[in-house]
Amino acid sequence: MNTASVSLGTSASSQSRLLQLAFAGLLGIFVIGFTGFSHIEAVHNAAHDARHSMAFPCH
Repeated sequence: MNTASVSLGTSASSQSRLLQLAFAGLLGIFVIGFTGFSHIEAVHNAAHDARHSMAFPCH
């Protein structure tokens, strides 16, 4: 009985970690996509400066 609870806990933890990773990836894609291709000059310039500060190629 104790083994089953450990097994379920590991499975739930693995699913939770995968879900968190998926949401983090989607958030990153949204942020890069929205700010990188934004027609709002202030948003685009802020993203441009942030990319330079992280040594992320943008040109």
